Amino acid sequence: MVSRQSAVARVILAACTSLALSVSTPAVATADNAVEVGDVQKAMAALVKTGHVVGAIGEVYVNGKRVRTGSAGSRLLDGRGGAIPSTARYRIGSQTKNMTATVALQLVQSGKLKLDDTLSEVLPEMAEKDLVERAEEITVRDLIQLTSGIPDFLGPDIRALDPTLTYRPVDLVAASRKRQRPSQIGTFNYSNTNYILLGMIIEKLTGRSLATELNRKIFTPLGMRDTYLPVKAGAGIKGPHGHGYMPDETGKLLDVDMLNATTMLGAGGVISTARDVSAFQRAFVQGKLLPDSLRKVITDPVPGQQPPPQGGPCAGNPGFQPRGGSAPGFVAATYTSPDGRLQFAVSVTVAMDDGERAAVARRIDQALTSVFCPASAPSGNRRL
Repeated sequence: MVSRQSAVARVILAACTSLALSVSTPAVATADNAVEVGDVQKAMAALVKTGHVVGAIGEVYVNGKRVRTGSAGSRLLDGRGGAIPSTARYRIGSQTKNMTATVALQLVQSGKLKLDDTLSEVLPEMAEKDLVERAEEITVRDLIQLTSGIPDFLGPDIRALDPTLTYRPVDLVAASRKRQRPSQIGTFNYSNTNYILLGMIIEKLTGRSLATELNRKIFTPLGMRDTYLPVKAGAGIKGPHGHGYMPDETGKLLDVDMLNATTMLGAGGVISTARDVSAFQRAFVQGKLLPDSLRKVITDPVPGQQPPPQGGPCAGNPGFQPRGGSAPGFVAATYTSPDGRLQFAVSVTVAMDDGERAAVARRIDQALTSVFCPASAPSGNRRL
């Protein structure tokens, strides 16, 4: 029988990969600088009705202004705990990577780091202690673009659901060294270890914690008042929020709200709100955080990576750029128009195992379509 911790590792890795790479890009009508926005409440209710969804919240922003909200389902399983406020905090999962990469690239912009610096140059102990194979060949660019070939640290020896254990970043890197290398340097392979290492580089070069640097460089400047990176193993989500669940080996649903924060960090640990994550994505797309040349290090496809789909169901209009994240108990996604003018931020808490998780991403796509494609939701729309 596969252990529960092994199953957790598959859940996190498969879910993050599907959200980061395979979300489709529905479009929005912007011909006269106006947009029709459908019924977000109805879209969230439809998400909950699809099954295995405990709660769903969503908000739409136009030019930074919240224009529509929705909340369906409940905070806890079986309708308990009341509704989740659409303004509630939630885990954004691998959307964190975009933030960590941004801070690292700001160090490149300031001259404190180079994209071609090797891992052995910036973190010599990775080579000296044989913590990362071929550390002298792997560059900062490889870490950001997930082309290092470093295995993921997730596995049966990393207990992501146990909030009583504390892992240091170096412990996670050491765990990854025990895994088989999945790909060669230069080819895309989704591995959270890359972003644990980026966090370590940021901390070494700045002399401050990654949580502090995210606050200094992103959260505070953008007014993201309700966003933070927890660093203690048992740190839960502050304030009212939805709880997620997953089955154990017997099929019993377990509350997995208390994920171990020390196994997430710069790879997936940020807790935010629809307002705040929309503010980040808007600033990122509009070039307020990085010059275009460095922003493309994050956004441009690399060898082995599936390019984002073009177009969408709204008949030839520009598509949304998706960012997603997932782990046991939740799926979160933020969609942003190419000009940064529009955001649709969604958080879904679920009660399911990994085999059904990819379907949630498709359902969130459908929610986006119903909100922004007039033909899909002809009633209740308004032009903004």
